[in-house]
Amino acid sequence: MTGFNLQRPTQLGAIIGVFLLVLYFTWTHLPNPHKANDTMKFKAKGTQKLRRSLKPNIIFLLADDLGYNDVGYHSSEIKTPNLDKLAQEGIKLENYYVQKVCSPSRGQLLSGKYQIYTGLQHSYILTASPNCLRTDIPTLPEKLREAGYATHIVGKWHLGYYKEECHPLNRGFDSFYGILTGKGDHYTHNNTAYIDGHILNGYDFWKNHDPDFSADGHYSTFLYQDRINQLIDDHDRSKPLFMYVPFQAVHSPLQVPDSYCLIYHNITELKRQRFAGMTTCMDEAVGNIVNKLKGSGLWRNTVLIFSTDNGGSVLRGGNNWPLRGWKNSMWEGAVRAVGFVLSDLLPTNVRGTTSKQLMDISDWFPTLVQGVAGHSIEGLDLDGYDMWDVLRSQVESPRLELVHNIDPWPNNPAKFSTEISAAIRVRDWKLITGDPGSEGGKWIAPSDYNITPDQPLDPEGKKIWLFNITADPCEKVDLSNHHPEIVESLLDKLKGYYQNSISPFHPPETIQADPQLRGGLWRAWA
Repeated sequence: MTGFNLQRPTQLGAIIGVFLLVLYFTWTHLPNPHKANDTMKFKAKGTQKLRRSLKPNIIFLLADDLGYNDVGYHSSEIKTPNLDKLAQEGIKLENYYVQKVCSPSRGQLLSGKYQIYTGLQHSYILTASPNCLRTDIPTLPEKLREAGYATHIVGKWHLGYYKEECHPLNRGFDSFYGILTGKGDHYTHNNTAYIDGHILNGYDFWKNHDPDFSADGHYSTFLYQDRINQLIDDHDRSKPLFMYVPFQAVHSPLQVPDSYCLIYHNITELKRQRFAGMTTCMDEAVGNIVNKLKGSGLWRNTVLIFSTDNGGSVLRGGNNWPLRGWKNSMWEGAVRAVGFVLSDLLPTNVRGTTSKQLMDISDWFPTLVQGVAGHSIEGLDLDGYDMWDVLRSQVESPRLELVHNIDPWPNNPAKFSTEISAAIRVRDWKLITGDPGSEGGKWIAPSDYNITPDQPLDPEGKKIWLFNITADPCEKVDLSNHHPEIVESLLDKLKGYYQNSISPFHPPETIQADPQLRGGLWRAWA
């Protein structure tokens, strides 16, 4: 008979005890799926709270010399699939105005003030002119920086650079990448000015205060897109982002990689063909920028605005058909802008709509600073209106009138007269005085349209036009003889604006700006 070992139960109990202890310890330290979900929910809520606490990012894309008939969604032959899609998903602005030429539009955008109060009402700032946007005026990037934004400009400045105070980095931007002057070769980035028989030529492509010679030989639109990608990658997510992208395209010289021109082999006019290629290339860049914002996670808290700075120049491939006139005139073809706004922050019921509310480029200053960023504009003497509620709630626009321009150059008379080139819009009515430009306001269709429109038969010396722009956006029926009371009312308004305006400041170019005096660079000289 085998004897019973009294120690076995003790050993077995010890083993069982250790096993239970290990099991208990393991069970209590296993990840609890419910707790894990709760933790993830907490983290997600924290992230959402952080996102919601950040002010919206603002991306402002400004095309250069893009005409009314130069985007696909206005039935153009030019292919702009990205702009078409974004406009379709956002709010198309179809009663939206800019200035007749580039510097005044940029000045109104960044100052929120009419050009008649900044001295830029005569024309654009010349390459070698000692002129810039008044430095005593607060700028849009300065106010957004006050609101906590990181502020960047990528593209064409064209608001003056003759002294350091005028430089973008001294006007509210944290970084600058692009050109200071108003034009330049899209590959070599050289610009030329002609002064009293002298030819001034220099390099104009910058990264902050330093010339970027690595850009030489690379196409401007591609350079800007790459820089934007870098800024998005490097952006400090604890701050909201303001990025101002004034493209150099589609301004002359008409240059673009040949692959983009081949798309338009059916367009027989060479200028129009190259312009179309430039536009499609810029459109591609816009699509890539939006995709980058989406891939980075910034898009859902971003407000994106697209605008042109003035109408297209028919002399350089642009087109504004069926509107009358072109760049650098008082006709709708110069001042009625292509524009839209898009954001996931807009209510779904306003996305995919068209706004016919009257709006001016100066309105973006208060709209973005006060409406989007929630920052005070108290104490600022602005001509722009905060349109954020108009855009997101479709309430009636506070803007009932706008001054297209009053340009008394070069005589600057003490009192307003109809000899002065001017235009004003009040509700449905538009009054034009003086010389409106665009060879009397011709209607020009692209040559391949095979359309020969009737041209205006205005008598020589005519100085007043009146149009109901709502009913007649193409300015075909002059009503000045039918409504003399409206003419008088609008003339009185122009007289009032003129009385309070400042004289145009448009100094001639100077040989002192010669880049050869400064290492071959277009840079500050005063």
